[in-house]
Amino acid sequence: MKTIKLLFFSLCLVAGCIAIKPTERIAFEAPDSYPEGVAYDSVRNVYYVSSARLGVIGKVGPQGGYSVFHGDSTLKSTYGMKIHPDGKRLFVCVGDANYSKYTSPETRNKMIRLISIDLDNGKRLTDLDLSGLLPGEHFPNDITFGDNENIYMTDSYSHAIYKITPQGQVSLFAKDEQFETDGIGLNGIAYHPAGYLIVDNSNTGQLYKVEIRNPKNVQRIALDQYFLGGDGLLLNDPEHLTIVVNGGNDKIFKLHSNDNWQSAKLSATTLIADRFTYPATATKNGKDVWIMNARFNELLDSNAVPSKQFAIQRAVFKPVPKSK
Repeated sequence: MKTIKLLFFSLCLVAGCIAIKPTERIAFEAPDSYPEGVAYDSVRNVYYVSSARLGVIGKVGPQGGYSVFHGDSTLKSTYGMKIHPDGKRLFVCVGDANYSKYTSPETRNKMIRLISIDLDNGKRLTDLDLSGLLPGEHFPNDITFGDNENIYMTDSYSHAIYKITPQGQVSLFAKDEQFETDGIGLNGIAYHPAGYLIVDNSNTGQLYKVEIRNPKNVQRIALDQYFLGGDGLLLNDPEHLTIVVNGGNDKIFKLHSNDNWQSAKLSATTLIADRFTYPATATKNGKDVWIMNARFNELLDSNAVPSKQFAIQRAVFKPVPKSK
């Protein structure tokens, strides 16, 4: 009888495991591309994805069809991307910080560019070089649109935030000792309509609030936990923020703040069973949040066979119990 009960218990466990499936995915074939950034275009109903390995910008349909949207030999790696509020242009971070198949001594950890692409025809409209703003190494990681259509960009190696005006003028916006860390520092960035930026630091797991009118006023957001490996950020609404975490954790978290982001608490998270594969960035499609699975863990493994297939995955959040 005991053996039968154990067998029944084991079968129940197996059946339970089989029943648990990852959340909805849009799978697409883009051999060796390793997309990092993602941006959903609601007008054309497509996702744009970057490529840390090849530098090309791809276009993914809702059924998973992939095609190269824009690319040339000078794009070593492309990372974070955002669609302009006018819905006509895509802005993309371009650098050579890691993983590029076409890296060179002239550009390795030196290149930092911001390009814009016409969404109607895939042609490049602008190409800005920001490498002269600060000495040292550079990693253009992510961008956000802020006040008056200004763009703010994180530099993960120089531990700085840059400002790009609609007229193409570039300048150093914020650099604070709180940003300083070894390796990849500032990463994801989001604009809050109350007039400040929220940025995360991958290496320390901290989040910071930076005032637009006074960028020297940098405040660490008080959190109930650290988010080591924090990557892309997405402001869902004024009180809720999505943070993508990778580097072994590979989960998506939602934070809530009721004090104008002086502090924040964890309000929801995805499940381990969802099986994100080195998630990097997030984009909104209607009310849903979709995540780019970058699979960078394979690029850190010299024995790994380069992937041909990648996936944009829907995040389903489960509320966490409120702390007393």
